[in-house]
Amino acid sequence: VQFRTEVPYNFNEALTYRITATAGKHSDGEERTLPVLTNRALVTESLPLTLQGSSTRNFKMESLLQSAKSQTLTHHRFTVEFTSNPVWYAVQALPYLMEQPDENAVQLWNRFYANALALHIVEKLPRIRSIFERWQTTDTTALLSNLQKNESLKNALLQETPWVLQARSESEQKKQVALLFNLVRMAAELQRSLQLLQQYQTANGGFMWLKGGPDDRYVTQYILSGIGHLKHLNALPNNEQHLLHTITQKAMAYLDLRIKDDYAQLLQSKIKLQQPHINNLQIQYLYLRSFFNTIPVTKGCETAFRFYLQQGRTYWLQQPRYLQGMLALALHRSGNKTTATAIVRSLEENAIHHAEMGMYWKEWNAGYYWYQAPIEAQALMIEVFHEVAKDQQSVNALKTWLLRQKQVQHWRSSRATAEACYALLLQGTQWMDADAEVTIKAGNQIFQSLSEKTETGTGYFQRSLPGHQVAPELGNIQVTVRHSTAQPGWGAAYWQYFENLDQIQNAHTSLQLEKKYFVKQNTPNGPVLMPYEDGDVLQVGDRIVVRLVLRTDRNLEYVHLKDMRPSCLEPVDVISGYRWQNALGYYQSVNDAS
Repeated sequence: VQFRTEVPYNFNEALTYRITATAGKHSDGEERTLPVLTNRALVTESLPLTLQGSSTRNFKMESLLQSAKSQTLTHHRFTVEFTSNPVWYAVQALPYLMEQPDENAVQLWNRFYANALALHIVEKLPRIRSIFERWQTTDTTALLSNLQKNESLKNALLQETPWVLQARSESEQKKQVALLFNLVRMAAELQRSLQLLQQYQTANGGFMWLKGGPDDRYVTQYILSGIGHLKHLNALPNNEQHLLHTITQKAMAYLDLRIKDDYAQLLQSKIKLQQPHINNLQIQYLYLRSFFNTIPVTKGCETAFRFYLQQGRTYWLQQPRYLQGMLALALHRSGNKTTATAIVRSLEENAIHHAEMGMYWKEWNAGYYWYQAPIEAQALMIEVFHEVAKDQQSVNALKTWLLRQKQVQHWRSSRATAEACYALLLQGTQWMDADAEVTIKAGNQIFQSLSEKTETGTGYFQRSLPGHQVAPELGNIQVTVRHSTAQPGWGAAYWQYFENLDQIQNAHTSLQLEKKYFVKQNTPNGPVLMPYEDGDVLQVGDRIVVRLVLRTDRNLEYVHLKDMRPSCLEPVDVISGYRWQNALGYYQSVNDAS
């Protein structure tokens, strides 16, 4: 027996039905409750707004311009946000280095490094201290994580998302920024970190990673590279220079002897020295050694040093991009400018140039080894193009990619954060000191940084229009930035509306979603997926497979995808949990309707 019922428009409650059957003195019945879900959904469409330096650019939100064609669409909100000075996000990341809890040589060095960079920034730009004070007092929104600032734009509340702890820790990290830039604290932290670090240096000059462990060549080279970075920035603290010089002298003698051991092993094995015999540790040594040309190579190690320098000059093409960049700097500083220029030319020819993403390399896929890390590699390329090529346009494009990663990712390690901060602050203080004037015209609405409540430092502002003020012409957007530097600025326009599910169109953004239905049929050759076309009839008991394809033009760390389930379908797999499918790991949460 079938019963038909009509559901009133916008009915969005539970429906209870009761069936009774009576025969003589006997009766039976059943009562069930069905949730009736609206066919309408709140949709948020976003349009990235990106500019490079002082410029004007036009954008179109096509779906908003065409919204008048829909009879069922209801506008909810239109929001514009923009950050005109994103290099400040590098400064906001420095406390992450200072607050690392692990007691090992690398983290201790990073604490010293963060404080030394902070001291250098304050001394070079006294205006910055006043900005931090404003963050702590009047402009406290600057200390919120970017995820929390946009909570109103999310369908899933912040507290319900798996990355809530990430956002909270980012906020706590930002609250430490002003504390980091306290001059009295900085002086004490610098001295304390360096004294603790000295305890990790063994008698032979090498650094152990953990107390009681053996001396470690990579850790020693990493710390000396950091000292070289501070020296290059003229950011070595005056009070600690003598102690740093002592540490450097001992460690450099240790590393010179290690490179001599490498060369001695080659001679002992009696192999042809004309073949390639250079590895990542030796290239890292040549790179860090180039910061300290005033310290002569330890006596007896000169032949080994010259051999590996010649190896780098001959076999640079066989190395990964990151190590090629290190060789370019090492050769340039040692006087081999012809080879260094050739390496830079090769790097530029193999780079990807993107109007929005900047300049980067397709090889930037994170790997297991330190020389496969994309953030650190990009940071080094900024140093290469700044020093060897003296190409400011490429440097700005490289910084754009690095800041873009901060926009969508968490710099995942203290090493990545340290290298990124160094690269962005390399000739980057002029970016930090610059103010920008931003004008965004959407239809007949004007959003200006001068009239909006703008966050100090980053230049971030946001304003929303309620639904009754939203009109299709807002989809024509013009962004004008007036800036004294060539740094990037970015933002977004968000349009929120209610629409019937079957009328929602796929937005044309950097994130593309495709959904298809298949009917799983058993055949003599095994199960086959038959595409479900509109109008096909399904039978009770049919097994439906949903295929979701997500395409993105950049690496994203956090993706939250909600798939609504059609009525009359029940999931085969009802248990929530972590899944691994087709080389993709994800957490699947099974709910009543999605």
